[in-house]
Amino acid sequence: MQNCHSILKKYWGYDSFRPLQEDIINAVLEKKEVLALLPTGGGKSICFQVPALMMEGICLVISPLIALMKDQVENLNKRGIPALYIHSGMHFMEVKKTLQNAAFGNYKFLYVSPERLETKLFAEYLPAIKPCLIVVDEAHCISQWGYDFRPPYLRIANLRELLPDAPVVALTASATPEVQNDICDKLNFSKASVRFRQSFERHNLSYSVLEPQAKQVKLLEILKNVKGSAIVYCNSRKLTREVSLLLQQHHISADYYHAGLTNEQRTAKQESWINNHIRVMVCTNAFGMGIDKPDVRVVVHYNIPDCLENYYQEAGRAGRDGRRSYAVLLTEHNETDSLLTKIDLKYPEPDEIKKVYKSLMNFLQVAAGVGEGISFDFDIATFASNFKLNILQATYCIQAMAQEGLLTYNEVVFKPSTVEFCASKSDLAEFELQHPELDGIIKGLLRAYEGIFDNACNIHELSLAKFIRLPVAEVVLQLKKLQQYHIIQYIPVSEKPQVFLLQNRMYSDDFKIDTKKIISRKLHYRQRTEAMIAYVKNKRECRSKIIARYFGDDKISNCKICDNCINYSDLKIPEEVFKLLSDKILLQLNNSSMHIDELVKSLFPEKEHNIWKIIDYLLAENIVKANSEMKISLFHKNDSPEK
Repeated sequence: MQNCHSILKKYWGYDSFRPLQEDIINAVLEKKEVLALLPTGGGKSICFQVPALMMEGICLVISPLIALMKDQVENLNKRGIPALYIHSGMHFMEVKKTLQNAAFGNYKFLYVSPERLETKLFAEYLPAIKPCLIVVDEAHCISQWGYDFRPPYLRIANLRELLPDAPVVALTASATPEVQNDICDKLNFSKASVRFRQSFERHNLSYSVLEPQAKQVKLLEILKNVKGSAIVYCNSRKLTREVSLLLQQHHISADYYHAGLTNEQRTAKQESWINNHIRVMVCTNAFGMGIDKPDVRVVVHYNIPDCLENYYQEAGRAGRDGRRSYAVLLTEHNETDSLLTKIDLKYPEPDEIKKVYKSLMNFLQVAAGVGEGISFDFDIATFASNFKLNILQATYCIQAMAQEGLLTYNEVVFKPSTVEFCASKSDLAEFELQHPELDGIIKGLLRAYEGIFDNACNIHELSLAKFIRLPVAEVVLQLKKLQQYHIIQYIPVSEKPQVFLLQNRMYSDDFKIDTKKIISRKLHYRQRTEAMIAYVKNKRECRSKIIARYFGDDKISNCKICDNCINYSDLKIPEEVFKLLSDKILLQLNNSSMHIDELVKSLFPEKEHNIWKIIDYLLAENIVKANSEMKISLFHKNDSPEK
């Protein structure tokens, strides 16, 4: 059997492992239960791919994102390592063939979405597949207190009962100590399980928070001053297009990316950026997972993310090659307030959930007492329109139903229909004269979808049918006729969003959801939002330390390159002032904890920057401690830091 170093060299070309990678590999080979917390770019995949190649059998990898599975499988196959993946967009026969290959072929990795684990077909082939290792990627998805909770992850524990001899490794880039404990609990890890946590310190990454008068001007200034590849994250699809156009108008090579594009469009844009044909990718958070581009020099957040977990992952895509890079967050007046107002929208009241549930069941035409196990094609835009619902609120209510185990809602694989004109304008005019029966749909396409004659465009057949006042079936038939005449290229929607009912429709009087859990999830979300806001508003403390402490890492030193460190690096405190202020701080904390802002205010009129430097020192020396809510208290012996 090859050792781990020879495998690393053979398939990846590296001579040595990164910190902790070899320790994790050895723990997996010893069949221990492992939780590994490795920051973005920390090389998580090698931690399970290398030991799997040293074991007999196939490695089962559970991953929530199709794009991530696809990228990893393609990378493995390029290295000569045979790998497969199954996702919810595949047809029955494709899934069956893939499972047969996994069971009886010479493959080393099988990637599956968590929803696949309890299907009858998967259960039928599982005994023949006999996984040698179970990998739970993006393991924070299993925690109800995490930022990306996905109920199907909770059923992974059932898989462990069927495969008691297969070791389990859970991997995540960002999980607070509370979420780490929850991951281990939900996966039924024993007390003998081991945890590994790489430092959150990024010596080469400079964090900054700026509040410019005009974000557009500041963004252009940043991209002018920092040369090289860049990512700009925006909070809406519309904004990605607007910002991309702004950059292009200022002669900066840029493109936009979001989940509403076709798979082909996303792939083409991503490849252009990876190969440096495009300098700046302006995108939503749909971009970045699984992308290994080491030379990103700057990541700009045009809007404040809703939690530090997302911000840390996205900002961490800069500087993976070890060279100086920048993570810049742009904010404006009252933007933090809008984050708080979104909380009630994202976590609707139980009565609102009940109302949307009733509307949904009526829309799907499901009678009370039936429906369990039935899947429905589902268009949320039509649903919201028919029942006069706010589409965002309807979406969040359906997500709440999914978290309650009433249904699953799969919108990941939805690819809208596309139309692209193939004919010239003169040919099109001549065709309309020869085929007047198709004149209406041609004019409907040109009027309803701006720019469709020059570029491929996503279309919605139902909306188009309403616009030109024809039945949907007739619209589809006419689109196919236009394709047969080579006037357009028409690609119908390949998969529709699905609602799958896990329970029979409840009678109205019997409608029940776990209100306590909903309230608890909302509370945790509020805490994450407040931690993000505290990061933005903190103008004194090292930003790397703020982030690291949030994730339970209190060992790192000041980075000396973030905006706060630079602004306060040259401030010196006389020894007598230092002693006097530190004694005052410890006296204030003698009996109880205090929010850091309250502590600073209580020491007025002492100079604020002196107070912050002393607090920073006391934290570094484990004399005091701080939690994720920015409350400071004395550090006791039994509070020894986690190793």
